[in-house]
Amino acid sequence: MEGSVRIDAPVETPDGAGETPAAAKTGTLYGVGMGPGDPDFLTVKAMRVLEHAPVLVHFCKRGKRGNARTIADAVVCDPTREFPLAYPYTTELHPDHPEYVSALSRFYDEAAGRLADHLGAGRDVAILSEGDPFFYGSFMHLWRRLKDRFPVEVIPGVTGMSGCWTRAGTPITWGDDVLTILPATLPRAALVERMKGTDAAVIMKLGRHLPKVRGVLAETGFLARAVYVERGTMAGERVVPLAEKADDVAPYFSMVLVPGEGRRP
Repeated sequence: MEGSVRIDAPVETPDGAGETPAAAKTGTLYGVGMGPGDPDFLTVKAMRVLEHAPVLVHFCKRGKRGNARTIADAVVCDPTREFPLAYPYTTELHPDHPEYVSALSRFYDEAAGRLADHLGAGRDVAILSEGDPFFYGSFMHLWRRLKDRFPVEVIPGVTGMSGCWTRAGTPITWGDDVLTILPATLPRAALVERMKGTDAAVIMKLGRHLPKVRGVLAETGFLARAVYVERGTMAGERVVPLAEKADDVAPYFSMVLVPGEGRRP
């Protein structure tokens, strides 16, 4: 599929002397929310874009397929449209490491340049985003670099946390509960301070930080109601009270839910 080049109809001059074609329009940059994992949670609008966009971008680790691309298997069966972007680093370096920061910056700059070539040629570009594009999404780094040059449309998606608390059967907030969303990568002291000031929480980006998170929840009195969810809505889903989880192993697609206990009629 070559692209979605759109050219307006020729315009006849007042004296009928000739016709001048209008300039070709650029392609549109789509941020497509792919939902939490189960393709049944894709929105109708997301499905339409996946079916027709000439360029389908997905982030991945070198040598592997990204989760967003795996979700798209339910819709996409044309590999010629695929445009993988392999991160230079994932968990090999700490996000604050100077080399990590500079490598990721170069990665997004170069990726934005390559996508700009497609958009400038009139081809729509759809960036597949796990969960919602504007919620901790890699899409945002390309959006920031391209939004002032090309038309953009963001298609919201079901967030991973929404999918997890639904699969866990755990209402997350009641009445006037305040919900705090925390990256587990924060220092322990910061996590303790945040947990002391909230009624409910979602703690993401667990990985090797699970022991720290467990300790923070014990210290702040939340451990008894914390729920661990691994690969929510995906194959291999696991839901268990955190206090009953014997090990401290947590994959990337896992989080801890701390439901609120607020006002109930």
